[in-house]
Amino acid sequence: MATKSSNSNFHRAAKVKNDEFYTQLADIEKELKHYKDQFGGKVVYCNCDDPFESNFFKYFAANFKALGLKRLIATSYKPSPIANTQLGLFGDDKTLEPQKGRPKVNANKLIINDVGDLDDDGAFDLKDVAEQLKANKNNEWAPLDGEGDFRSPESTELLKQADIVVTNPPFSLFREYVNQLVEYKKRFLIIGNDNARTYVDIFELMQKNKIWSGYEKVKEFIQPDGSIKGFGNVGWYTNLDVAKRHESLTLYKKYSPKEYPKYANYDALEVSKVTDIPVDYDGEMGVPISFLDKYNPDQFEIVGSSSNLSGPIKTKDGLVYRYKDRNGYMRQAANERFALPDGDTWRRIYDRIVIRKK
Repeated sequence: MATKSSNSNFHRAAKVKNDEFYTQLADIEKELKHYKDQFGGKVVYCNCDDPFESNFFKYFAANFKALGLKRLIATSYKPSPIANTQLGLFGDDKTLEPQKGRPKVNANKLIINDVGDLDDDGAFDLKDVAEQLKANKNNEWAPLDGEGDFRSPESTELLKQADIVVTNPPFSLFREYVNQLVEYKKRFLIIGNDNARTYVDIFELMQKNKIWSGYEKVKEFIQPDGSIKGFGNVGWYTNLDVAKRHESLTLYKKYSPKEYPKYANYDALEVSKVTDIPVDYDGEMGVPISFLDKYNPDQFEIVGSSSNLSGPIKTKDGLVYRYKDRNGYMRQAANERFALPDGDTWRRIYDRIVIRKK
């Protein structure tokens, strides 16, 4: 369960647009193990990933042959405070001048088309990648003309070459990042906050089955100074096939009007836990956002959300747009939330997704 402090970390990071958080290799391996058969013959693009520091690049370079990749492309964004301090890919490459202080002044791109065990140690690893860059003319390293922004023309041209994009995009630009992937019709596996599901455009993509949840949650990230920062409710978004998307929820609870009250401002049941979805009710139901982690489009239809379906409260005296809750606070009835009857007043419910069984 997400902690208050870890959620606060995300909101603070988004507010100040602090996007320098690096994904740990163990989290990448834990999620990627579910998709290995979908990468064969594909061009993978990590477009927010300095090859000097990115564990995404490290994962795909080390598993290039095992996954059967056709090509791996990685581009960085601007100079990074820890660039060339982790992987040391270029070693003593004389084409790169040693830097004092910040070790790299330009964004760069790295394209790998061919790999092999050049040092004959029986395994292909990052040392072999470094050797490949110097010895194999099929591979390429070059500085970018610009800062490596994923929206730049040179980054967009590389995106067009890709089949699958895998990365941890900037938190503050998540919507724009996803919209670009959709515009260019790319397959992707990326990290984002669960709250992004409540964004209008991201929710619409999930409702139309163009994006869905991956398997795992990512609880901690590496900061530029090497320390670890915890986050709550951060997970994977993808349009690659996932097996759990085809698994039906096992429903066992029976519907009763007492246990499943209806909202005062929309004709649907309140179901406070995904596991409590009644097996014998065919109408519309409001469920927590976490439902999307278990969503099977063959079992349920997503009708909408409280943000676009909630309206004024209907009473015997007409429509109520504002009301006083049991704690004496004035509430807006049609304020992107559903409300449940609560004695003489009503109680606002957290964001809900409205579903219906198929």
